[in-house]
Amino acid sequence: MSDRKLAGQFFDAAIGLLRRVRDEDAGDIEAAGVLIADTVADGGRLFAFGAGHSSLAAQDVVYRAGGLALMNLLAVPGVVGVDVMPATLGSALERVDGLASAVLDSSPLRAGDVLVIISLSGRNALPVEMAMNARALGVKVIGVTSVAYASETKSRHVSGTYLKDHCDIVLDSKIAVGDAELTLETIEAPFAPASTVVTTALLQAVMATAAGALADRGIEPPLLRSGNVDGGHEWNGRVMTEYGDRIFYRR
Repeated sequence: MSDRKLAGQFFDAAIGLLRRVRDEDAGDIEAAGVLIADTVADGGRLFAFGAGHSSLAAQDVVYRAGGLALMNLLAVPGVVGVDVMPATLGSALERVDGLASAVLDSSPLRAGDVLVIISLSGRNALPVEMAMNARALGVKVIGVTSVAYASETKSRHVSGTYLKDHCDIVLDSKIAVGDAELTLETIEAPFAPASTVVTTALLQAVMATAAGALADRGIEPPLLRSGNVDGGHEWNGRVMTEYGDRIFYRR
């Protein structure tokens, strides 16, 4: 089989998943966007968290040209990204009970805020406890996960529950357990993960919905512009000054 044919198969698989989330998650995407718009309008703050490769989608909506300036990254040392050494430490930390409580206790999250939690499997202690404890604080939680894991894997949290069980809104990425879209007789393991493509698209659809919902209310969405276009820095400086008390990645 040619490499070109495999590439085409991956694109087809990713496009198929994107079509599914577009059609099947439309109501939840709308609800998530409206919740974010409500939070912005009511003076709340926005945060996103993901561990390991799930952090890529969280980072994609923070300090992003064309994105909402108010979206902040809730970072957990050793968990966000694969730059920690050894890389396997990040996976181990996701299973540590109590870590989420320590993170939230030292974070600026408060009642009335929104926290987007991204976890493909939704089965580890960290995202489950993060959602549980955030909601106990009065924070609204949007979970981005693959619901299939809840029926095909065992929870690693003492409660036996998953991220999806502790969210105000759940966005289902439709990713199959194992996150690999392709197989080949000559390759023993499945390959070509699509979760980052789909999860990132899901969240950008939510942000687009939120921007539109704010505009419909006569509120200018606090959007950032690219620093690589003329006037971008000046625009961003104005937005950051106006909303400085809700932007934490500058401190």
